Amino acid sequence: MTDRRQLANAIRALSMDAVQRANSGHPGMPMGMADIAEVLFNDHLMHNPANPDWWDRDRFVVSNGHGSMLLYSVLHLTGYGVSMDDLKNFRQLHSPTPGHPEYGEAPGVETTTGPLGQGLANAVGMALAEKLLAARFNADDYNLVDHWTWVFAGDGCLMEGISHEVCSLAGTWGLGKLVVFYDDNNISIDGEVDGWFTDNTPERFRAYGWQVIEAVDGHNPAAVDEAIKAARANTDQPTLICCKTTIGYGAPNKAGTADTHGAPLGDEEIEATRKQLDWPHPPFEVPDEIRAGWDARERGAEREKRWAATWKAYREDHPKLAAEFERRMSGRLPDNFDRVVADVLGRMQADDKSVATRKASALSLEAFGPHLPEMLGGSADLTGSNNTNWSGSVDILDDAANGNYIYYGVREFGMTAIANGLYLHGGFIPYTGTFLVFSDYARNAVRMSALIPTGMIHVYTHDSIGLGEDGPTHQPVEHLTSLRLIPNMDVWRPADKVETAAAWAAALARRNGPSALVLSRQGLPHQSRNNEQLAMIARGGYVLSDPESGDAQAAILASGSEVGLAMAAAEVLAAEGIRVRVVSMPNPDLFMAQDEDYRQSVLPEALDARVAVEAGVSLYWRHIVGPRGRVIGIDRFGGSAPAGDLFAEYGFSADAVVAAVRDVI
Repeated sequence: MTDRRQLANAIRALSMDAVQRANSGHPGMPMGMADIAEVLFNDHLMHNPANPDWWDRDRFVVSNGHGSMLLYSVLHLTGYGVSMDDLKNFRQLHSPTPGHPEYGEAPGVETTTGPLGQGLANAVGMALAEKLLAARFNADDYNLVDHWTWVFAGDGCLMEGISHEVCSLAGTWGLGKLVVFYDDNNISIDGEVDGWFTDNTPERFRAYGWQVIEAVDGHNPAAVDEAIKAARANTDQPTLICCKTTIGYGAPNKAGTADTHGAPLGDEEIEATRKQLDWPHPPFEVPDEIRAGWDARERGAEREKRWAATWKAYREDHPKLAAEFERRMSGRLPDNFDRVVADVLGRMQADDKSVATRKASALSLEAFGPHLPEMLGGSADLTGSNNTNWSGSVDILDDAANGNYIYYGVREFGMTAIANGLYLHGGFIPYTGTFLVFSDYARNAVRMSALIPTGMIHVYTHDSIGLGEDGPTHQPVEHLTSLRLIPNMDVWRPADKVETAAAWAAALARRNGPSALVLSRQGLPHQSRNNEQLAMIARGGYVLSDPESGDAQAAILASGSEVGLAMAAAEVLAAEGIRVRVVSMPNPDLFMAQDEDYRQSVLPEALDARVAVEAGVSLYWRHIVGPRGRVIGIDRFGGSAPAGDLFAEYGFSADAVVAAVRDVI
């Protein structure tokens, strides 16, 4: 048998060589955790390099994503489609081996990591997905869903506050098939962590309800193997394996220091490391016997073959369950979903009651929920305010097989990152809820949802000063624009229940990025529309009202609660003989992405007398209204008072809109 240390040394050599060639990167973690990776991949991880998307594969997440060369090296060595040339092009333009792992760039990369702690949070979501799907679809003796989630994490991941949020939940949820390897090397960028990280980490995780295996020698394959077996023997609790390692293991002059963390070792130190590790091979050369020791293609194919036999028998014995499992794991909406959407929009339009759009969101969930068992909702301790549950909601802790709702507690950041992992695993469309102002708490996970991307849905209520007496700490001003600035984020701010249902339909169908639904606390008036207008909502902006005769002299653009103001102002102006077009823009970015003909049909270039009104910062609308246009917005913080008083105080009234239109024409 090939020496295990030499198998691990292949990771070390490839990692230090790739970082040196790129003159950029982090060799320390791959060199320190190489022995752990070798034992995990060669003895325990269930995967098939020929089919990286096999539904029942184990998930492996490198949360300390700066150590990406460990992942790329292992993927290359085990037989994934990561070539030696890809390793040589580490961190180069258009390479599938970027500086931090990016989902979709190389096969076998389960999520995008780098912002520390978020990979761990994604993994909690993946492990939860496995548990819920197993409870729902495993039947009789068929363990159709039966895999593990493995995480590499470092001191930095555990220092980040998100780790507290998600690891607490993992213990509460009893995610017994989640195993985290803590790279306890006592080093971060600034040096030895004793001056800023003195937590009793094992006791912390025991307090969360985890099994903790302490003081494992991370360079002893037998000790690592024994720890993994102990983790697998306990399926009631997640497991933290605390591995004592040496960062930059094998580098005779730099190992154990911050010098190996985020910089190339240098030619002299690499040469000395080769001698220290008894690795006499040139850069990027791996002997055939080492490759043979790593090659996982044959055993991976055999494992998937066994699962495929189970899948075949399961489909014969449980055809309905099998069809539903396949649909959900493939990410397909039900075949009749378009008809469902049309019916829901029609019913919403026929009901002229005025409601808050957060309530309209609940009505949408009530309409779509029975058709979409893959919807998995939740809120950060604001369920009653966000209206994120519906009559069919079932707490996952009450009934895992049918659970579709999560009480996340006050954990906005962790909630959002967990939902990203739920989506990445497959089988679910997760949606989360909090107040819009608290999207800041979750900001980096929101950004990651767009970067990865995932198709999760962010539900944000209490969207403006309209929430009233809670005051400026709770009143978002800049947040709507801030969300719109995130590339690949669909941001919807609907004006009534019809637009809310249309926004939900668009978000549920979206697979190439996340959506944010920004909803009001206060009631909003119902708007009348014909069938053509109903269809145009999905284009992000459309003509809601036109003059009864003659061409419009001005256009009023609005979103959300301000659409009602726009319509009221248009009525006043019509009585004065001023012809106005009202354009509802629930998703301005989506509107701006439409073809030129459509955009010109809504906002002709000649119609440059434009007024935009939205209860948020005014800067966003400048590029839409143009040089002649006016923006009625809020460029200061709110105040504590009833909503009506605040809108009047801040100039949000039909009279103010009327005055602005008079001014621009």
